[in-house]
Amino acid sequence: MAQEKIKNILVLGLGRVGVLVATLLHETGYKVTGADAALSEDFPFNAKELDVSDPAKLQALMKDNDAIVSCLPFFLNKDIARLAVEEGLHYFDLTEDVPTTQYILELAKDAKTVLAPQCGLAPGFIGIVGAYLARDFKKIRHMKLRVGALPQHPTGHLGYAFNWSPEGVINEYLNDCEVVERGQKKLVSPLEWLEKLFINGQELEAFTTSGGLGTMCDTYIDRVENLDYKSIRYPGHAKMMNFLLHELFMRENLQETAKVLSHAKPPVSEDIVYVHASVEGWNKHDKLLREEFINGYLPKVINGRQWRAISWTTAASVCSVIEMVDTGKLSDHGFIRQEDIPFDDFLETRNGQLYKKRGPADTSIEDIDITYAATGESMSA
Repeated sequence: MAQEKIKNILVLGLGRVGVLVATLLHETGYKVTGADAALSEDFPFNAKELDVSDPAKLQALMKDNDAIVSCLPFFLNKDIARLAVEEGLHYFDLTEDVPTTQYILELAKDAKTVLAPQCGLAPGFIGIVGAYLARDFKKIRHMKLRVGALPQHPTGHLGYAFNWSPEGVINEYLNDCEVVERGQKKLVSPLEWLEKLFINGQELEAFTTSGGLGTMCDTYIDRVENLDYKSIRYPGHAKMMNFLLHELFMRENLQETAKVLSHAKPPVSEDIVYVHASVEGWNKHDKLLREEFINGYLPKVINGRQWRAISWTTAASVCSVIEMVDTGKLSDHGFIRQEDIPFDDFLETRNGQLYKKRGPADTSIEDIDITYAATGESMSA
């Protein structure tokens, strides 16, 4: 691949996802430096041990880099984004935190480089898919976006494993959720609007969680009657989390709550990522249609090592966006919204192709499924 704008990339946070982000970028042809407070293994890229919460040390490390990717907890990203703007680096992260994104949106107004938060799975990939499904609709009655990263073989009442940051999950369960309802943007409570859904015969539940829509409410406010994001879990999860966080008041000590939950439900290697997106409304011919994208992604072997589904789907998403900025498929300055990223171009990047490859090492449960259902009704019906 011929790089045009980006050659040297700094990846902060070498946890379960950060290591793969750095590895994929290294394999794509970039010169990568990874940084973490503690290094526990050898990497195929250059890695440095550094307290990334120290602005002075971080600023020194930014020198001679063209871009920075934060794979750190959301509460560290505001300072990192600010330093990236000051040092003239392109900035990418995986945050789902709404206040952090709003802060970065303000930073981007005068930035000469790219600021692209929310480049993971949700927000991130799900927004790209949702925008793709909505592209030909004249009027949208409902856009429903659902994502779940789950153990393939759940145990216990929670039916869950913390393959993702426990702090990030709890943050999604406690903060209000942006939606569009009857044409009005509003905030609703998390762990509510419970619904039942089925994927390949598997019964699941979905409920409101914060951050999954990114900037989509503002983008689609004039086109959509109803828009919401929900997390997918096994049945009974929402009831248990409401009990733990609210009836037992575990929300009052988030650090201890994260410690307890991650100790009780540690990561598993056999996970699955469900993506369930649908858009229904009227096309330019006033026909009522429903368009769907439904898939389940399983662990994948990359460079001889098996990676969890949540790791590779998240890492491939942010790496694909970086490729698109680099090659001119996306703007080289300002704020990048996930819903403005062309899905077809995304899938044609080296890393985006991980979402569509089919072969012996790829165990996705089904090919991308995009279906239409025309009812023959008109917009006036």
